[in-house]
Amino acid sequence: MHGQEKPSFVKGAAILAATGVFVKIVGAIYQIPLLSVLGDVGAGYFHMTYMVYGLVLAVSTAGVPVALSRLVSSAAASGNISLVKRYYSVAMPSFIVIGLVVMCVMFFFANNLAELINSTHAVTGIQVLAPAVFFVCLISVYRGYAQGFQNMVPTAASQVIEVVCKAIIGITVAFYLARTGYQAQYVSAGAITGVTIGLALCIPVMVWYKRKIDKRSVEGAQGDTSDDLPSRMRVFLRFFKVAIPISLSASLMSIMGIIDSSVVSDRLQTALMLTESEAMAQIGILRKGLSIYNLMPSLIVPLAVSIVPAIAGAIAKKKKDEASVIMQSSIKLTNLFAMPACAGIMVLAGPILKALYYDPRQSPETVATMTTILFILGAASYFVCLQHLSIAVLQANGYERVALITFPIGAVIKIALSYILVSNPDIAIIGSPIGTLACFAVITALNIIFIAVKVKERFKLISGVIKPLACTAAMAAIAFLTYEGAQYLGSGFLGTGRTAVIIYLGIAILIGVFLYIALIITARVINKEDLEHFPKGEKLAKLLRVR
Repeated sequence: MHGQEKPSFVKGAAILAATGVFVKIVGAIYQIPLLSVLGDVGAGYFHMTYMVYGLVLAVSTAGVPVALSRLVSSAAASGNISLVKRYYSVAMPSFIVIGLVVMCVMFFFANNLAELINSTHAVTGIQVLAPAVFFVCLISVYRGYAQGFQNMVPTAASQVIEVVCKAIIGITVAFYLARTGYQAQYVSAGAITGVTIGLALCIPVMVWYKRKIDKRSVEGAQGDTSDDLPSRMRVFLRFFKVAIPISLSASLMSIMGIIDSSVVSDRLQTALMLTESEAMAQIGILRKGLSIYNLMPSLIVPLAVSIVPAIAGAIAKKKKDEASVIMQSSIKLTNLFAMPACAGIMVLAGPILKALYYDPRQSPETVATMTTILFILGAASYFVCLQHLSIAVLQANGYERVALITFPIGAVIKIALSYILVSNPDIAIIGSPIGTLACFAVITALNIIFIAVKVKERFKLISGVIKPLACTAAMAAIAFLTYEGAQYLGSGFLGTGRTAVIIYLGIAILIGVFLYIALIITARVINKEDLEHFPKGEKLAKLLRVR
């Protein structure tokens, strides 16, 4: 890879990763005041509504950006701009129709959907979210089009607008409705208005970005006059041939989540004889761990999104070596970031939970359960990261249907383990994260096996896996010992309260990060060529004396 082609996918991933961090931070801050305004009942309606929204969203739009980005990237790489225009001209009206249909279903059949999740009071929230699905259908087409040119800025901009509006408008409306005495389900629906309004505001921004991309990449091209262009029906079928398997695989995970939550709740109440409120308290403990567990995968998704058009474009140009380098770099970068982050979550699970969710009313048994849950989810988080990346590699190489095989296998394993383990009083709610770990470990293993058989790229095991793992193990051990040492030395004058734990945790994380960077440089895990993927990479390599 030479010139500007080399850093393109990593630059795109960096943009989306930085946006992902911002979105996660705003989302976390947003939830603190929102949940206090909603109360436990309102928060329940809010969660149940989102379960329906997430499933409908996955079915209708999950495959659109990936499918369109792959097709646009391949056409643009071969210089066929007329075909790029044809893809867009077919995708946009198709998803306008799909968005309108799904919006009407959600709005007019909200009662039926609410009954499906056993939450009849979620009707208003579902109706408020109905237009959001239509807006997302449009936005997905714009995102896929931009990503096809390896431009991740429009996607990042729309994510920022959405989360900021969700936070500001959602909290404001919810607070107003709560102050004026509305019931919990209406306060919850008010909080959801921020999502719909935020997505609506994204539309003009995405239109502007598309015009900007067209001026740079498409403006000089002639209209759709080529005799070699496929018919609109053929393009339509080609597009959905890619999009439908991806959407189905994404919806399978959403369906798995809904079924698994239902199974866990049922086992807690039926097998362990807990009351509904006690069962919800146990699930609430699990949710705290899940909020941390989801952080690292959310940062790897941008890398996965970026490599699909990058690899597809290289394959279209018949540059197999370039496609191989992109795949090798993406796997290596995933391990370099995901391994230490997930290991840190595991060894510092207790302090992390105390820093974020300190509650003096919690019993030692509850704290121990939360710590065990987060420890297991930390390991699971790594496999989720690899699962995202392996699926992206398969999608880029035209094997998007593999997920339709591996996802159901993982889902069955997770639901079966949840059913069996949660029923055991000695395991209880801890059975759910065990199922999650087993689920994604199996999915990842199956995906990697398929890549090894079909893609036939020889991955550099030592530099890409073994060395990062060794550096991670050393970092994790030092971070844990640093925290324990800081707590031992500081407890006499700082104590062991939440503020003190945050200080000890910060020291442990800083030392762990600096040690890890030193280790990967000393062990030559990362080299000058890797750093050149990043902005100012050559200067960074010179500063760190990396060769």
